[in-house]
Amino acid sequence: MEHHYLLKDRNILSEIINKNNHIKLMKNNKLILALAAILGFAFLPPQLHAVKIGVLHSLSGTMAISETSLRDVVMMAVKEINAEGGVLGEQVEAVVVDPASDWPLFAEKAKQLINEEKVAVTFGCWTSVSRKSCLPVFEEENALLFYPVQYEGEEQSLNVFYTAASPNQQLVPAAKYMAEEMGCKKFYLLGTDYVFPRTANKVLKAYLKAQGVPDENVMEEYTPFHHQDYQTIVSKVKDFAASGDACILSTINGDSNVPFYKEFANQGLTSDDCPIMAFSVSEDELRAMDVPPLVGHLAAWNYFQSIKSSENAAFVKSFKKYCVEAGLPGGAKRVTCDPIEAAYFGVYVWKAAVEKCGSFDVDKVRKAVYGLEFDAPGGKKSMHPTNQHTLKPVYIGEILRNGQFKIVYSSDGLVSPDSYSSYLWPDGNFPKPTGGPNGNGSL
Repeated sequence: MEHHYLLKDRNILSEIINKNNHIKLMKNNKLILALAAILGFAFLPPQLHAVKIGVLHSLSGTMAISETSLRDVVMMAVKEINAEGGVLGEQVEAVVVDPASDWPLFAEKAKQLINEEKVAVTFGCWTSVSRKSCLPVFEEENALLFYPVQYEGEEQSLNVFYTAASPNQQLVPAAKYMAEEMGCKKFYLLGTDYVFPRTANKVLKAYLKAQGVPDENVMEEYTPFHHQDYQTIVSKVKDFAASGDACILSTINGDSNVPFYKEFANQGLTSDDCPIMAFSVSEDELRAMDVPPLVGHLAAWNYFQSIKSSENAAFVKSFKKYCVEAGLPGGAKRVTCDPIEAAYFGVYVWKAAVEKCGSFDVDKVRKAVYGLEFDAPGGKKSMHPTNQHTLKPVYIGEILRNGQFKIVYSSDGLVSPDSYSSYLWPDGNFPKPTGGPNGNGSL
């Protein structure tokens, strides 16, 4: 008889619980537990529902040197958000996949995240070839990707938010700095052979031509991913730079940066002989390099760990602490960098947009992102009101012996992004956006 009453009481309590929404239940956990105790049985309140997000970064292969840290910082953001109650009362569950620096695999993993895991949003990709591999998937499914790495521009998909630099926020200011501040008259464009370096160099060549740099003063060369032997190339650079007025504009990506800089130093070249302006070497990549021979070389980004502010200091401290607590390689010696910051604040931009529109629906979230202003570790930023990109400051940093950068140039405030370069489209007749709910770039 007691068992019968117990079951009846359990059912009564269950009905009471089911009539309350999930958030109210969590607020009344103590009351529920008290009722359960009175009724004489143990009761565990229901767990928070989880909204899934995808993490699409290479954790193996040639790009792991750069992308693994982006996975790490996204997971840190998720942990922080969940500790503060989640998003719309739901905990965030990160579904991490490894496309292994295999570009077609990015598309397959994107399909898995969207169709099987039913993620609300995906944070991922580094190389443009990986992004372009999975872009058709995001557009066909009308899903959302936050892309956290500087790129070549010439793209505006309604299914992507680009939280890093477009060419006018990195490439062009860097080339201008080398010409005007460093006195360079000759430019060696050296990159990895894929879409970002080739398109970036089209922008750079168009800019240099517009500035009156003759064609014979511009060299262009590419190497495959994971290229290791730079002896011949550096020898050519040495001859090219013999006049003392040359520089390298480098779009080398991934682990090839390690042997390139090593060979540069081995042949006796320094930043005084031929300064390197890098577009894909940050504090994180420098962890894997012998830094002292690289002192004086440069990089153009929109964030450096050396930015002095209480907010940035807290971010750097939190990331190091997270790496220690999570048992990640490097632990407290880990560093922050531009793509790490962009990956991090991308999660918070999505969260803010979701809370602004009160929904996880892609089309509603997209509209809520437009024009959003927010505080990032490196300072205030905002999302462009129409073109999917981010307004950011521009910085140029000089490599120091400790693997950090001394900021030698800062833009005057935020620079508005161009999704298409005016140097490639001088008539201003830019292509229309792609993707979106209607599949044709319209909202």
